[in-house]
Amino acid sequence: MSFSIVFSANAQTTDTVKRDTVLIDTVKKDTVKIDTAVLNGYRISPKRNAIPVPSKPLQIQQELIPVTMLDYKVSYWRRHVTFALNFNQAAFSDNYSAGGVNSIALGSNFIYRLDYNKAPFSYSTELNLLYGKSKNKGQSARKSNDRIFLDNKVATQLSKHWYFFGSLSFESQFDKGYQYTDGSGAVLNPPLLISNFMSPGYLTESLGFEYKPAPYFDLRLGTGTARQTFVLDTTIYHNQPANYGVTPGKTIRNDIAFQIVAIFDKDIAKNMHLNTRYDMFIPYGQPLTYVRHRLDAALVSKVNRLINVSISGTLLFDKNTSDSVQGTEGLGLGIIYKFP
Repeated sequence: MSFSIVFSANAQTTDTVKRDTVLIDTVKKDTVKIDTAVLNGYRISPKRNAIPVPSKPLQIQQELIPVTMLDYKVSYWRRHVTFALNFNQAAFSDNYSAGGVNSIALGSNFIYRLDYNKAPFSYSTELNLLYGKSKNKGQSARKSNDRIFLDNKVATQLSKHWYFFGSLSFESQFDKGYQYTDGSGAVLNPPLLISNFMSPGYLTESLGFEYKPAPYFDLRLGTGTARQTFVLDTTIYHNQPANYGVTPGKTIRNDIAFQIVAIFDKDIAKNMHLNTRYDMFIPYGQPLTYVRHRLDAALVSKVNRLINVSISGTLLFDKNTSDSVQGTEGLGLGIIYKFP
């Protein structure tokens, strides 16, 4: 029995091999050689987008993002700090043929600005401190710049560019001011004391409308403005007869007026910034000759991250101070630090 099982398996294997050999011979006899280059010439390419493919419509839907783990806070406050220090110096030898006087001057400027803006309300405060001194050989030290200015404003938006505002500002100086020459140019010895801290000093409250078409321009129309002028040094009127509009013997004067304030603060070129402020004060019940005009301008050009060149000036016409236009100008090279 074992022999016949083995023989049957061998016979089946032989039949399978013969059958496969016949099939291969048949395929070889039926195979036709085709030139694929000739076949490609008969190829017909389908038209572009011949078979329409339906596109799936774009669907936009809201997805909720969990924010329980986020710790972000929105701040409506912005703070800006600027500190500048300018230094000027000149020296001459004793035999320098063109002549000259050894001199040294130091000036400083500190600006702090804080803004809050959450529509429709906004608030801003600005503190500007200026002080400088110069020393020429053979003369005592004299101040070259001196100002304290604080401005606070709160506003609510009425339309796209118009606001209703209220402001409070203060202006004075740090140090005593002297007159060193008389009207003819003769040197006064000793010099005359003509100003001091809070002599004069100005406190101005204003209500009105503000026009702000751009972030760098601001126009205030103070339809209801009150100003208090202080002269706390009651001896100044001896050297300053006008006494800044305050009656001699008194220390305060009140005025009701219409006020216009225009502010332009912008980068006008690469590394060049211009800041100007024009203030016109029109007191009610007084002649137009008593309208007060003041223009402050500062142009700062950055040489690099710390070094800057600046030119600043002030034009002032105030009949309570002088019958003619007053002015000051300064050019300096120094360092500047801004944050942020």
